[in-house]
Amino acid sequence: MTDSTVTSMNTPNPATAAASGLPPPTRFSFWRWMWSDKRAMVSLAYIAVLVAAAVLAPFIAPYAPNQQDLMNMLAPPSTEHWLGTDDLGRDTLSRLMHGSYNALYAAGLAVGIGVIIGVPMGVFIGFVGGWVDEAGSRIIDGVLAFPPIVLAVAVTGALGIGLTNAMIAVGFAFAPVLARTMRAQTLVVKNALYVEAATGFGASRLHLIIRHIIPNAIQPVIVEITLMLAVALLAEAGLSFLSLGVQPPESSWGGMLARAYHYVEVAPEQMYAPGFAILFTALAFNTLGESIRVLLDPTVKKN
Repeated sequence: MTDSTVTSMNTPNPATAAASGLPPPTRFSFWRWMWSDKRAMVSLAYIAVLVAAAVLAPFIAPYAPNQQDLMNMLAPPSTEHWLGTDDLGRDTLSRLMHGSYNALYAAGLAVGIGVIIGVPMGVFIGFVGGWVDEAGSRIIDGVLAFPPIVLAVAVTGALGIGLTNAMIAVGFAFAPVLARTMRAQTLVVKNALYVEAATGFGASRLHLIIRHIIPNAIQPVIVEITLMLAVALLAEAGLSFLSLGVQPPESSWGGMLARAYHYVEVAPEQMYAPGFAILFTALAFNTLGESIRVLLDPTVKKN
């Protein structure tokens, strides 16, 4: 088999793609996409600032996250404490910056576990088919019957309280959703003409999966991953609010909301900073996911 034959097998040409119902391959320019989609640009800029704040928090935060100022408990925003202080006199801005690391770690861990478990499972049952597909689909449906938060609380109770265990539980809840999406895409792609052509040339199953199935079926999963980052962030905040995630005195946006909730009538401004941080971060992930969905949609005209 010549190199040109291998190349033609690995990447479907426009005619083959059109015959199989798939869009022809196009060149992708990251910067052109960024400038053409302001929502994606703003979302990525916000996420970049958030990542920088999480990494550099020990160096740029005005105070240590657990440093107390007992003379300024529940203080409103001022020049000394830009976002005020909590009920123990700790600087809200500093705790917010240190809490951003836990938020991003939690979202990344949960989605990462979901991808590691769900994507291979979806590819396997979709590619093999038959009774394996039936059995795998029934297992996925059974897990999806449980509400994700209830399942996460149950797994957290079994593994023990803590941020890592809580996000592992959320990742297990994400896995069947990704597996179902990847299975559906695999069923479509494995019947494409270029996959049949590669099979005719003697390509192994592993070669078909790595070079053809996954690259051409992963696009909807990428979009779903960005949306799941927002869901994982909200799940972490909810579990920390219930004292099942980050444990005191470590800072967490959900934990900050839980403490501020008890003083909402005395100092309602304490809820604004963590609340808006969760809102804007979830909105950034959702907006980025929508932009990627439009980018990968073959029915949308690209400039």
